[in-house]
Amino acid sequence: MKIIFMGTPEFSVPVLEALHQAHEIVAVYCQPPRPAGRGKADRPSPVQARAEALGLTVRHPVSLRSEDAAKAFADLQADVAVVVAYGLILPQAVLDAPRLGCLNIHASLLPRWRGAAPIHRAIMAGDAETGVCIMQMEAGLDTGPVLLREATAIGPEETTADLHDRLSEMGARLICQALEGLPGLPATAQGAEGVTYAAKIDKAEARVDFRKPAVEVDRLIRGLSPFPGAWIDVNGERVKLLRSRLAAGQGAPGEVLHGFTIACGSGAVEITEAQREGKRPIPATEVLRGLALPDRLQGEDR
Repeated sequence: MKIIFMGTPEFSVPVLEALHQAHEIVAVYCQPPRPAGRGKADRPSPVQARAEALGLTVRHPVSLRSEDAAKAFADLQADVAVVVAYGLILPQAVLDAPRLGCLNIHASLLPRWRGAAPIHRAIMAGDAETGVCIMQMEAGLDTGPVLLREATAIGPEETTADLHDRLSEMGARLICQALEGLPGLPATAQGAEGVTYAAKIDKAEARVDFRKPAVEVDRLIRGLSPFPGAWIDVNGERVKLLRSRLAAGQGAPGEVLHGFTIACGSGAVEITEAQREGKRPIPATEVLRGLALPDRLQGEDR
């Protein structure tokens, strides 16, 4: 098939690679380069970098709403567009341009967790499972009918980074299956019940509050790892907590029970990986060699 690929972050790269092996990609659309690093020089997105390495045509318009942008898209005469974490809203003229429409790879079991941050929110909510849906796109936010879906369990110590990688590979495999079945693949409308929205992660959510139950603290840490990273203040230094697990023990909220095991409103969590300011992530046991924890850690201001 002649495919337009639309994606931007690292999550989209395995899908691009899988499609490149099996089909003709006539153009790759992604977000424009953004300032990054200490020098704030423009840096291409992971998709742009990989697409250029593969010798593919890359476009990064700031909007698709103009008539010129819609015409340039339609002139590619693609059979289908595959969209995964692209970052721009597709107007109706773009949705209608490919012969078989636009397919979206969404990292949740729709209609649960429509929206921007489905992987983070699934872990933070304590979902037992999540998955990937291949959806026929329409004008609404992740409301289109589902062509294929696959579920996977969320491990008790799994982080967003871990789940991100598994779902990315799953999405690459499922979209190839979906394309093989077009145009006759049956589409199942999403039900009206069970709709939830995965709001974009706000950095204001990231400070740990040890007054909450341990299960909620643990989910927050794993759900926000690696970005933006749940954090605590240790003697005026912001320390990110990147991996954790539930632990035995009770105490005053924030009390350091032993090692990096912290009492919560109920129960306790053991921090297994952390990151000090300006340092790389390392096991918590190594963090403690150079960082003296107080008897009680402060989360949210009391």
